Amino acid sequence: MLGRLWAKSWDPKGKHCYVTGGSSGLGLAVAKLLVLKGAHVSIVSRNAQRLESAMKELETVRTSPNQILKSYSYDLITATGAREALDAVCEPHQRRNPDAIFMLAGSCHPRFFIEETEETMKTQMDQTYWVQAWTALEASKRMVRDKSKGKIVFHSAYIGYITLVGYAAYGPGRMAIRALADTLRQEFLLYDIDIHIAFPGTMYTPGYDIENATKPKITLKIEETDPGVTGDQYAKGLLRGVQSGDFHISPDLLGNIFRASMRGVAPSSNFFVDSLWNFIGWVGLPIWRMTVDSTVKGHRKEHEEYLSNKGFYSSSNKSFSQ
Repeated sequence: MLGRLWAKSWDPKGKHCYVTGGSSGLGLAVAKLLVLKGAHVSIVSRNAQRLESAMKELETVRTSPNQILKSYSYDLITATGAREALDAVCEPHQRRNPDAIFMLAGSCHPRFFIEETEETMKTQMDQTYWVQAWTALEASKRMVRDKSKGKIVFHSAYIGYITLVGYAAYGPGRMAIRALADTLRQEFLLYDIDIHIAFPGTMYTPGYDIENATKPKITLKIEETDPGVTGDQYAKGLLRGVQSGDFHISPDLLGNIFRASMRGVAPSSNFFVDSLWNFIGWVGLPIWRMTVDSTVKGHRKEHEEYLSNKGFYSSSNKSFSQ
């Protein structure tokens, strides 16, 4: 921590930054900020139409005609997709690795655990863990092989710290990506590669509307205490954390309380400030947990009616789902 007080802030100007999920939401917001700061930016997404629209937005904020701004359509949930995407992204830069990789692709489809199927469980793990893990694996191999320093930025969520009804399929992937980042932060000290991971809460992006389409009512009620932020607002906090050298990045009130209280052996961002956040969590989180548990128990009757109306009790289909 003390070393960071005198460390020079990371400057993306002139650097090649690779942003997955860069066609919309948080990914696009981060990509625009990086372009504004003078970076060369490559964005990747599956949706070619959204990529075209995103590129128009990036062009409006470029600061120099020399900036290289590119988009690519790839599915990153497989090792092959991640490798091919990086091959394409590196090509305009003399095949050099990106200086920073922001892995912001993914999606969330919350529902009750007994509504999940084999397909939805696998999809959620793909969209929370593998969509980042394969890119991180391929990129880190290249960085180590070429002895190039760089930054790898993972993306988790509040659910990477806490558990909440409705996120039984989504939460494990978010916690797993945190475990991967925690491990690599230490392991990559061997190579001088910086690891960061962000933990956003509610973000008002296009993905949020999709998320709410399957989200249980009880989950929506519990989340009323989170005021939420826009993708643009969170992108500023995320990039500020990366530039400052923070490992766990949670730039809002609730995120800081969760981070300071549950970071385990992860480095502190600021010992004295985090001690205050930790004290607030020590006092407040048990009260919050008891309140949430009480809310869930009070939802039993409505939940029983919900399952009955959905035909759960009369269904012989073992893969019952919404």
